[in-house]
Amino acid sequence: MHITIDEDDPRPIYRQVADELRALIASGGLREGAQLPPVRQLAADLGVNLNTVATAYRELQAEGLLSIRHGAGAVVSSRTAHDRSEEELRKPLRAALTGMVLAGLPRVEIMNIVQSELRELLKGGR
Repeated sequence: MHITIDEDDPRPIYRQVADELRALIASGGLREGAQLPPVRQLAADLGVNLNTVATAYRELQAEGLLSIRHGAGAVVSSRTAHDRSEEELRKPLRAALTGMVLAGLPRVEIMNIVQSELRELLKGGR
């Protein structure tokens, strides 16, 4: 499992950790039933506060992607986020697309980026 923290990324670190874990789950890099490292271990590996990792784990638990048991750690419980409406799922996509439009990227380039990212994400199994 490889998670990267980007100091220049405007997203909070807990969000970066959660997003990286989401991507690993979506791509099949972390399969259902996979044990995640304990909060303290992952925090030490990443060089971040343990509350940062705990917050990321809790966010993924609330989405139904992780199951957390005190003393037993976190386990991937599903490959799909439960109870999220299409509108909720579209919000981050809309924000990313808005950023690309505001950066001046032409429509064709945006579509190429989206297709490339989707291909990369799904090459693990679906």
